Amino acid sequence: MMSYLAAALQMTSTPDLEKNLVQAEELIELAVGQGAELIGLPENFAFLGREEEKLAQAETIALKAEKFLKTMAQRFQVTILGGGFPVPVENNPNKAYNTALLVDPSGIEVSRYEKVHLFDVNVPDGNTYRESSTVMAGNALPPIYSSDKLGKIGLSICYDVRFPELYRHLSLKGAEILFIPAAFTAFTGKDHWKVLLQARAIENTCYVIAPAQTGNHYERRYSHGHATIVDPWGVILADAGEEPGIAIAEINPIRLEQVRRQMPSLQHRVFA
Repeated sequence: MMSYLAAALQMTSTPDLEKNLVQAEELIELAVGQGAELIGLPENFAFLGREEEKLAQAETIALKAEKFLKTMAQRFQVTILGGGFPVPVENNPNKAYNTALLVDPSGIEVSRYEKVHLFDVNVPDGNTYRESSTVMAGNALPPIYSSDKLGKIGLSICYDVRFPELYRHLSLKGAEILFIPAAFTAFTGKDHWKVLLQARAIENTCYVIAPAQTGNHYERRYSHGHATIVDPWGVILADAGEEPGIAIAEINPIRLEQVRRQMPSLQHRVFA
């Protein structure tokens, strides 16, 4: 594993699938132009609208999103994470999996994760979210994708960031980079997004790459933004702010080894 650049993309996705994919392609091209070899798209990159609308279009979204990811990875010869899109559940027309998909430069799927923790929350700003009304929770821990070029990559999605046991599992399996693509709400994000990302990086001595949604998607649905890359010491290397764009930073194996040597907390665990 050599040093390389990674990019966390920041989008304002809407209920318009085609426009979202155009926006995603423009940001991927921007990231590639700056030298990124590992690129992450946020949760709901292909569609961010009402839950019932998402479910009605889930099959179309899934097909087009997967084809898009494979086409972009091949065209630009990079590894791309689609941070979350609906994939219909077989024999259950009322549910879809919130699925993250990692695709290598040859356009081959190398890792897939179905979101386990679903966002069923009454947010203090008056918005109520019931992800479980249309999403089937996954039932497996996230996988690790091991790449000689990019390192060992673990997947997660948004609300998972509040459940440290998931990331401890990934670090114990050897993860060096943690993907946390999200559509974090504006209200919770202002207080919790940054500190949660830094906590997951510090406690697992891993790089964190966190693509994000930002701005107003429809009606009262607003996302926090601040797509971020954090190093294993908890230092924020890049922050995309509040507008669509990219956060880009170096993933450096020497820095990873240095932090793990200076703070060998993973070796000092008492309760696994």
